[in-house]
Amino acid sequence: MELWELEAREEIRHTIATYSHSGDRMFIEELAATFTEDGVLEVKGLEPAVGRAAIVAFLGPGRASSAEPQSEVAEALAQPRAYVRHNVTNIRFDSLTRDEARVSSYFFVVTPIGPDHWGRYRDRLVPVDGRWLFAHRLVAVDGHAEDSTFPRFG
Repeated sequence: MELWELEAREEIRHTIATYSHSGDRMFIEELAATFTEDGVLEVKGLEPAVGRAAIVAFLGPGRASSAEPQSEVAEALAQPRAYVRHNVTNIRFDSLTRDEARVSSYFFVVTPIGPDHWGRYRDRLVPVDGRWLFAHRLVAVDGHAEDSTFPRFG
């Protein structure tokens, strides 16, 4: 393994962690900054959000104007919670070149009710100005707790 590959892997892990920590804290702009300008956040079963502004609108509770309905996801995320903790595991580099990485991982989310929902990420990342950013992230929710307050889709 060459040095550039080790550096890329660590940068990609940092991007994945920044996405999770930002989402847990509802720092939506910071989460959106883990994507390229035209990056895509796709939640299986819903219309993809294309571009950082669309990602903020998709996830950001209270950000839509009164004339625009909030997305189903933003509405659910607006519900009060004591805490949200994403746990990302089994990060697998399916392919890695100097120009693109394809990464698969699993997640499960803990809230005050315990395990809340879980699933898979399928990511394509690209280097931009010394950082690796999501060009496309597919979120596939595999299951959820009966009393989960998160949206049910996919």
